[in-house]
Amino acid sequence: MKKRNKWVRMSKVLLLFFSIFIRIYWFKLRKKSEQEWDLLWEKIGGDFRKTLFELEGLLIKVGQILSIRTDLLPHSFIKQIQDLTDKVPPSEWKEIKAVIEGEWGCELNKNLHSIEKASIASASIGEVYQAVLNNGEKVAIKVQRPQIQSIVSIDFRTLGIIIWFADRFVPVPKGFINFKVLYKELKHVIEQELDFQKEMKSLLFFKERFKTDDDVKIPHVYSDLCTSKIIVMEWVEGIRLTNDKALESLELSREELAQRILKVFLPQWLEPGIFHADPHPGNILITKDGQVILLDFGMVGEITKKDASYFQSLIGSLLAKDYSKAVECLSQLGFLHPQADFRTMEKLLAELVSFDTAALKETDLIQLKMEMNDMIQALPIQVPTRFVFLGRSVVTIEGILRQVAPEAEILELGRPVFMRWLQKQGNSKWTFLWQWAQSQPVFKVVHSVNEFLRLPQKLESIKEKEQRRHFQFVIFENNKKQFFQLLLIGLIGFCLGLYSGQSVLWQFSTAIGFISIIGYFICSFKQKKWMKYMQERK
Repeated sequence: MKKRNKWVRMSKVLLLFFSIFIRIYWFKLRKKSEQEWDLLWEKIGGDFRKTLFELEGLLIKVGQILSIRTDLLPHSFIKQIQDLTDKVPPSEWKEIKAVIEGEWGCELNKNLHSIEKASIASASIGEVYQAVLNNGEKVAIKVQRPQIQSIVSIDFRTLGIIIWFADRFVPVPKGFINFKVLYKELKHVIEQELDFQKEMKSLLFFKERFKTDDDVKIPHVYSDLCTSKIIVMEWVEGIRLTNDKALESLELSREELAQRILKVFLPQWLEPGIFHADPHPGNILITKDGQVILLDFGMVGEITKKDASYFQSLIGSLLAKDYSKAVECLSQLGFLHPQADFRTMEKLLAELVSFDTAALKETDLIQLKMEMNDMIQALPIQVPTRFVFLGRSVVTIEGILRQVAPEAEILELGRPVFMRWLQKQGNSKWTFLWQWAQSQPVFKVVHSVNEFLRLPQKLESIKEKEQRRHFQFVIFENNKKQFFQLLLIGLIGFCLGLYSGQSVLWQFSTAIGFISIIGYFICSFKQKKWMKYMQERK
């Protein structure tokens, strides 16, 4: 691993960050044009990429995570780092051998008949070696890179300094990005990935989850040989998704293969539990029989029962074209800023859903994606940190589907997969079906009549809410007015006390004035807090 020296790593990363910070402020002061800003971000992205490849380690992971934050970072910057890979030069064999023997507490030949000294895969945290057990079974041994723990510790210390500085001095809009939460989430995920025992448990979870699915292959794991730094699993042979010639030899069509991959991942995104957060083409193989092989469960995310419920409700709302409910779901999931105008978002959703996908064939997709990214950045939309890895999973699979079946449309591929998943949902499927039925033309007339009949009730409810808001506002204003009047009385009493020489009068008036000032500021604070709350409720 490059640059293991603590001070060299820290100084290089800090120097990069502060140089970026100074350049951004310099451009901000000189009020540069949008074109000049794009060139600056492109240069920053190039410098960032160069430093990542020079130092490797945790920084590669940071770059990968940032590369999917198109909602937060400029397109010019993202373009420079979006193809980051985990292909890191392997460690020396003697170091890897020392790690394995140290974890097992014995020489290799006690458990292994043979092992290839050249790694077949090398990432920022672990390396994979092919071996044969004494019983003749071929296995893959994933070994943690030597000294990676200390390197990650150094990198986190450096990132901690950067996050502290960025949280206090970087001029980002309030609510745009929470640096502390992002750092905490990143640290949690990397620490999980450093513990191979947790990866083993994730592998066992997925093996149990797909045990009845003949279309999915999860490698067997040898638990007795696994430690916190080593994981031993069944060796599986498969076709890479980038091998077009081999994929053409399968009995499955490209569309069927794409649907089979989507069938594996869609339930992970919609149901409570953990999901594979790093499904790049190296971690998904295809057997000659068309089975989908999943590998590398070091990076996983989790969807809570509550979030899964909102996601499912969001899909149902979009099917029923109930955009007000869809926006409410997005708000509950944390995708909208508190200041977002719900009515505007409803209109935008309606326009996006009604977009003619057939027009895409005559559209410049790259230009469209850039415009969409710019639009997303301009909207009051944020990706909650807890969904960063879900977004990574979804975006990666979308790219894989387009690569596997370039002629097919994603929506057309996904519709039958979603309906099959829906049929397995028991009672909840009827809710989806009812919401879908409501979106059909025959129900539009009924829905319109129903909305018309409910209009007086809605207007009355809105009127009542506005009256309550006005009444509460008047109460705050009256209280402030009363305290101000009391302050004036105190000032008059204070002046009269001094003029007449009555110490009791001016002392009493001073106390009244002091109490009235405190009361006035308390009322103002409560009023401001209440107005902010009401703004968020709109």
